[in-house]
Amino acid sequence: MPNNGRWYRFGPLLLLMLVAGSFARAQEASEPAPRQMDVGLYISPPFVMEEDGDYRGLALDLWREVAAEQNLQSNYRTFDTLGDLVEATASGDIDVAVTNLTITEGRAERIDFTQPWFDAGLRIMVDKSQGGGFLAVFRGLRDSGHLEGYLWLISIILLFTLLFTLFDRRFDSEFPRRWREGLAESFYSVMSIATSGQMMRKNLFGWIGRIWEGLWLVCGVAVVSYITASVTSVMTSISLTSQINGLRDLPGKTVGVFSGSVAEEFVQQQGIASRGFKDIDEAVQALSDGRVEAIVGDAPVLAYYAHTHPELPLLMVGKIFQPDKYGFGLARHSELRRPISVDIIGARESGRIRELREKYFGQPR
Repeated sequence: MPNNGRWYRFGPLLLLMLVAGSFARAQEASEPAPRQMDVGLYISPPFVMEEDGDYRGLALDLWREVAAEQNLQSNYRTFDTLGDLVEATASGDIDVAVTNLTITEGRAERIDFTQPWFDAGLRIMVDKSQGGGFLAVFRGLRDSGHLEGYLWLISIILLFTLLFTLFDRRFDSEFPRRWREGLAESFYSVMSIATSGQMMRKNLFGWIGRIWEGLWLVCGVAVVSYITASVTSVMTSISLTSQINGLRDLPGKTVGVFSGSVAEEFVQQQGIASRGFKDIDEAVQALSDGRVEAIVGDAPVLAYYAHTHPELPLLMVGKIFQPDKYGFGLARHSELRRPISVDIIGARESGRIRELREKYFGQPR
């Protein structure tokens, strides 16, 4: 009887626990396992970034939320260029491409795109010191022939320094006797005439000396005028030919682009010389080294890089051109295109995409 009493006392509780466990196991069995997805990434801050072996960014945050809604498990792979990423998607090597991938007609013929989730366009980045500096002026003087004239002036200055020294050593008893001091005194006199038009010498020959001094002053004024005019003309020419303020200034220049990007296609169509780079770090290094004169790329990517690298002399110029939209790329005829697009529309309507944009770009001004 005591055993029967315990059963009556604890039996219902044990039965309830058994039923609950069976229900939980049945519910787990009814939920499908996450679908494995090979996700291709192209590192492009702030849309996709890699930190300490992990990935984050605006595009990746949005993708993870969409993947959670669709019960997808992502296996990430990175690609060196946008062209490689698109090729892998088109060949079926990966299931989805996640980055700031511009939707274009050419790409849409090879892969499927989801609903757009970001509006962008192209813009130009330059070095703040473009077209300036001593080397640019030196090259301008050399190419225009003024540098040869400067060499003649230097030769004449050295010659008259020697002649003044010999003359004063003979006729001026107060002139320094040591050659080193005498040459320095004469050089100072010649440079004073050449640069300021001031005669710093003693008049040893009366009215004839005054006439010679006047002639020397005219020569000094002529030298100063020539130097000023030549440097000014060269600097003006450099400013007119090297300054980049917008798209119309790019013809005749060499610009940096990201290999396989929309920017690369655009500048090639415009007949603008370009050099392809793997990422923005390589492009900015080429800009700093003078291998390219500007960078053409996605406006938000360039703006974010300039904002996060204030120590670099980078400047965004001109307006946004070639407006475009970003979407996720999928293999052709992917059954996930519609459900993912529906989730993206929902994220836009709920304000979630706006929140992600403000997270990485700040409040709109």
